Amino acid sequence: MLTTSISDFRKNIKKYLDNVIDNFETLIINRGKDSGVVVISLDEYNSLNATQHELSSRINEIRLDSAIDKLKNNSSFEKDLIDS
Repeated sequence: MLTTSISDFRKNIKKYLDNVIDNFETLIINRGKDSGVVVISLDEYNSLNATQHELSSRINEIRLDSAIDKLKNNSSFEKDLIDS
């Protein structure tokens, strides 16, 4: 994660944006007390949106909760595959 001021970002915008895109960095631009902006690559943004979409589906939420419960209880997923 990178952090910079708005003035330094202006001076080095290409360098910062290249780091965000090429190195999958997250950039935080501080704009004063309790204010700032986060810059992420388009690929990272699309990935976050896809994950949010998957998690927002009720059926996927049920499947995820079931998988977490099985992991917590040391249950095997192989039994479910055999039963299917």
